[in-house]
Amino acid sequence: MTRLSEKPNIHPMAKVVGSTLGRYTEVGSGSSVSRSTMGDYSYCVENTQIAYAQIGKFANIASHVRIYASMHPMERASQHHFTYRSAWYFEGETDDQSFFDWRAGQGITIGHDTWIGHGAVVMPGVTIGNGAIIGSNAVVTKDVADFAIAVGVPARTIRQRFSDDVASRLDALAWWDWDHERLHQALPDFRKLGIEAFLEKYA
Repeated sequence: MTRLSEKPNIHPMAKVVGSTLGRYTEVGSGSSVSRSTMGDYSYCVENTQIAYAQIGKFANIASHVRIYASMHPMERASQHHFTYRSAWYFEGETDDQSFFDWRAGQGITIGHDTWIGHGAVVMPGVTIGNGAIIGSNAVVTKDVADFAIAVGVPARTIRQRFSDDVASRLDALAWWDWDHERLHQALPDFRKLGIEAFLEKYA
């Protein structure tokens, strides 16, 4: 078992480029994180692709997830790489930076304490709210509200985790901003208390 620390734990077979990782974060084997941020305590396990994403704290990202604002230029005569990764194909040619700038502008935002299930795909421009759950193999094409559970292709919300009142109180509590020692002290209550009792004690 690897004990996590203030320094991000990046598997030797993972690749992180132009990104910022918070404390107690982990990037699993075969994963790629590019031009993104991952907040404290967030992790992605094996073979996950993340690019142009802003990910909050305590995100739980399963294997083979794709969170990636990677769109092809469908409006052009060709969608192929040669039109924007042109240096790969033609001597003396440069890549189409304006296309990459446009792609970066279609970034993805994922809130705190989210759970993205195995094999899910999160499409460009989507926002997933705090505490939301995305089911395995879902394809998320539209925003998902705080504490919603969304499944399917395309993903649709099937229910909320909590009542509006509980969700509002939990958002206001924002336990994900607590320091490490306070989290440790509250660990027994995270484990044993129901949500109402937890809010009663800490809100």
